[in-house]
Amino acid sequence: MKFIELRSDTFTLPTPGMKEAMFSAPLGDDVFGEDPTVLALENKVAAMFQKEAAIFCTSGTMSNQMAITATVSQGQEVICDELSHIYLYEGGGIMANAGASVKLLKGDLGRLSKAQIEAAISPDDIHACESTMVSLENTVNKGGGSVYSSESLEEISSFCRSRNLHLHLDGARIFNAMAVTGQKPSQFGAWFDSISVCLSKGLGAPIGSVLVGDAPFIKKVKRIRKRMGGGWRQAGMLAAAGIYALDYQVERLQEDHRRAKDIAQICSQLSWVESILPVVTNIVIIKIQEGLHSTVKVAELAQKGIKCAPFGAEYIRFVTHLGFDDSDLQLFEEYIQS
Repeated sequence: MKFIELRSDTFTLPTPGMKEAMFSAPLGDDVFGEDPTVLALENKVAAMFQKEAAIFCTSGTMSNQMAITATVSQGQEVICDELSHIYLYEGGGIMANAGASVKLLKGDLGRLSKAQIEAAISPDDIHACESTMVSLENTVNKGGGSVYSSESLEEISSFCRSRNLHLHLDGARIFNAMAVTGQKPSQFGAWFDSISVCLSKGLGAPIGSVLVGDAPFIKKVKRIRKRMGGGWRQAGMLAAAGIYALDYQVERLQEDHRRAKDIAQICSQLSWVESILPVVTNIVIIKIQEGLHSTVKVAELAQKGIKCAPFGAEYIRFVTHLGFDDSDLQLFEEYIQS
């Protein structure tokens, strides 16, 4: 039996072309700022988003936490949605790394509005936690891959600047969002003060994330990265994978989105499925019928050859990626209906 891997787009493997680029990459010591391939990747992503500088690190969690730690101090807070990855899935890093608090809002499938943010800002009062950063996620993982409109981001960005709030983007799947909206990296660079860009999900690199921002911010972040134990040495082989992914594996994200919609259509016909969140990108989140439990259902599906992930007691998540093609989609339909 061939297993169908749909637990996450982090299960992607380097393509032959990516492996060739990795093995042929010129190398140096990045802690000394002398790895030419790491520098090329950082310069490429900074230019793409029209930011002054960038820094390469191991993961989106690290890049998010570095951005928070560089911006928010003890007695201050981050405003974000209750579904945010920075709150739910980063090991309590906001508190552990920055010593900061978090103010959780309930948005629309993880998306916040300017009005919500404005209402959430703490008053200028010694009893209150000082609001310092607003963090958005795009696409929103727990929102089923939901995306922000340009109008919403423009409104939020303008407001945050008027109130001197640092606006950060957890852009783990930012290229999936752009594939849907037609937005450009330069627009996000204008809207946000810092952006975390993951290379190891839909783009297919084996590891790595890039954080972009202005030069003083990135200089501060580099010290934090070192303190976290994130200083690279000959990291150019990994950076080369990121460069290859950005050059050759962005446009194909549309294929993942198409297959995700097909999965949703197939699942909508199943008796044990109660509902499905709107499918916009490469994430499908289904709600199972009352009386069932997601971990039990996930185990049943694994026995049939489908690997997926429980997403709370009532939900199951499927994520499409470059390792899941049309032949796998056909097998998925056969397996899940058996």
